[in-house]
Amino acid sequence: MKIADIRLLRATLPLDPPFDAAWDPVPRTRFAATVVKVTTDEGLVGYGSGDTMDGFEPYAELFLGHDPLAIARHVRALETISFHAGRYWPLEVALWDIMGKALGVPVATLFGGATDRLPVYASTGRILGREERVESILAIKDKGFRAAKIRIPAERADEGIATLRAVREAVGPDFELMVDLNQSWRMPGDVRAALDPAEVRRIASALAELGVYWLEEPLPLDDVAGLRSVRQATGIRVAGGEMVRTFPELLDLVTADALDVYQPDVVLAAGMLRTRTIAEVVFSRNRRFTPHTWSNGIGLLANLHVTAGVGGGPFLEYPYDPPTWTEERRDFMLAEPVRITADGTLTVPSAPGLGFEIDEERLARLA
Repeated sequence: MKIADIRLLRATLPLDPPFDAAWDPVPRTRFAATVVKVTTDEGLVGYGSGDTMDGFEPYAELFLGHDPLAIARHVRALETISFHAGRYWPLEVALWDIMGKALGVPVATLFGGATDRLPVYASTGRILGREERVESILAIKDKGFRAAKIRIPAERADEGIATLRAVREAVGPDFELMVDLNQSWRMPGDVRAALDPAEVRRIASALAELGVYWLEEPLPLDDVAGLRSVRQATGIRVAGGEMVRTFPELLDLVTADALDVYQPDVVLAAGMLRTRTIAEVVFSRNRRFTPHTWSNGIGLLANLHVTAGVGGGPFLEYPYDPPTWTEERRDFMLAEPVRITADGTLTVPSAPGLGFEIDEERLARLA
């Protein structure tokens, strides 16, 4: 079997009303997705998505004519390309989709098959006022979620802490809460300075008193000493690593014991194969692995298969903040959105491969 064709299907969904992402100074009026479609000479088709794939076209010839199941070879090739260009890990996702279909098993089985379902946390994306956020989290709890993540504005941290305190009072002690400060990376053109360790320790101390399960991206990842100081001074778990570009960089973070919770996204960081290896190293250090999944339904499922395969957790991120961020918006490229069960878990699809169907007609209409 050989790779016969690689195509990029690009589409944009208009967002009305816009989505006000906490990490983006500009309200989002559209949501773009690039779907990688890989076809073999035997007619098997695999799909991947999660990053823009901008500039990939000149490199497609490095994969055409090769066995799609030679994953290690393709990962090494993608790593050489990433040095010169972008993050092209959605291609690896499509190849794993093909492998699962060729072997007749879900991709999670190929990654170890540790579990077939994971509890998820509702990962909210907006900064809301106290009453509105309390109302939204109560609705999330009623939907079946057992945990949720809330964004706190770095420039108005006390306001965010007050909101979290009100949420904790509303949901009670048995509902897990995470907090994201979004300080590890910036959108293009966003040159605001990151918080310093002293301020983060102050924020973390207040959050620890509220039983926050982890504090995500409180500092830039190269401030390893600062990250460790937050944990040591407050006892709160520190999470991060979603956008780290390479396997060696991730390994350095683990070796330095920079984090309690490691979150490399398989479509944005180091790919599925390398991320699974990082997960095993993380487990050997008695730390947690639960990746970032904030791209689209395909990226969410790719991360689900790796996490379920290796036995990560205890929760998986599920981007959800209605009404401006819903399953239908997030997964507009899929025939059916990825949904949780009534008990707040996400089930690994039983179909071979990644277990989704693409709506190519809709992609064509939105191209």
